[in-house]
Amino acid sequence: MTLRPLAAAALAAATTIGLFAVAPATATSSPLAGHVANPYLGASSYLNPDYVSEVKAQANADGSAAEASVANYQTGIWLDTMAAIGGVGGRLGLRAHMDKALAQAAKGPVVIEIVVYDLPGRDCAALASNGEIPATTAGLTTYESQYIDPIASTLGSSKYTGNSNLRVVAVIEPDSLPNAVTNQSKPACSTATPFYEQGIEYTLNKLHAIPNVYNYLDIAHSAWLGWDSNMGPAGQEFAKVVRATTGGFASVDGFISDTANYTPTTEPFLPDSGIQVGGQPLFSANFYQWNHYFDEHTYDTAMYNTLVSTGFPSRIGFLIDTSRNGWGGPNRPTRVDTSPTTPGAYVAANKIDQRPFRGDWCNQNGAGIGTRPQAQPFGTADHVIAFVWIKPPGESDGDYPSGSHTHGDPHCDPAGTNTDGNGGTYSTGSIPGYDVPAGQWFAAQFKQLVANAYPALS
Repeated sequence: MTLRPLAAAALAAATTIGLFAVAPATATSSPLAGHVANPYLGASSYLNPDYVSEVKAQANADGSAAEASVANYQTGIWLDTMAAIGGVGGRLGLRAHMDKALAQAAKGPVVIEIVVYDLPGRDCAALASNGEIPATTAGLTTYESQYIDPIASTLGSSKYTGNSNLRVVAVIEPDSLPNAVTNQSKPACSTATPFYEQGIEYTLNKLHAIPNVYNYLDIAHSAWLGWDSNMGPAGQEFAKVVRATTGGFASVDGFISDTANYTPTTEPFLPDSGIQVGGQPLFSANFYQWNHYFDEHTYDTAMYNTLVSTGFPSRIGFLIDTSRNGWGGPNRPTRVDTSPTTPGAYVAANKIDQRPFRGDWCNQNGAGIGTRPQAQPFGTADHVIAFVWIKPPGESDGDYPSGSHTHGDPHCDPAGTNTDGNGGTYSTGSIPGYDVPAGQWFAAQFKQLVANAYPALS
């Protein structure tokens, strides 16, 4: 295959993840004029009318005020196909959303959230959300000309860029660069990685040129990149791709963790992963497998330090997707239990994350809606600038092959298993009795997420 080289750092980068020799950034431009440090601060939220309709229909059918309250919170608008840009299946297209957000901006600053998610060879390490564009040179051209260019053309319209109250938060290609870091042993990922890198470079170049667009790269979550052996190479990979853009580090406003995942923001009864139980640290428990980061807040703090050490400016901010990481309900611990005498038993008694295996990710049974979207949840000095709901609660993670479902991912099969790479086998943790394709409304999951919300919904 023939690919153009990444514009700056790629020429010096080693091909093996973790061995990047990243040269000093060639572009050190500042954020564009009119940019604010935290787009969420002082801004109202644009509510996706399509999602609001889904929630209200379910709440009306169930007669549930708690369910109805979910419609009051902002969720991400997923542009997960080329057709979605113009609107598909009765849903609004990007321009229609922008027009509604623009009207709202007449009353003051407003944030609209979009998810850019259609890379060539998308979702290379799984099967639930495989994309429509092949991981080929022609596919990259299609991605750029038929996907990114129409998005950039719409967002760059003068009627939108001319209103300083309108702020567009763009979450860029969830899971892509994390797969480039950890899944090179999978042929689909090793093939897709150069297209991921160049596709994201192109996306950042296009969107950074629009002054009221704020770009946030996905950094997976603590249960994926939290090990030192993953975090360091991840920092190098993000730096390599961003250095290659026209704007350099200025093309990125920050990063987002836990996108569409379930890892808790904090583990309130496991505040120190190094606590010794039975002569061993808690992070040695099988659930954590020597990963020091039990939650997203500690992970984001560590990732901030890693990214700054690779050249990212200290101004970068972090978002956490709290849409489904609440883990309330009857199984949530209410106090510290100090009686267990082994790390595994201590962790099992005190963790709020109720997944059988920390790598489980599809339609998790027992999960709950998390903390509501808000700016500066940990105060002005913290690097986490907002909690967001990028994944709309109630929309499925994916289906599995069964009956008429010829496509799907075994990780979404409630009767299936996951392995930890060390010989351990665990349930997928998926809600039993259902098989709902990715992105489609999953009523049973929505009801459970509301019932197990933490803090509780009313």
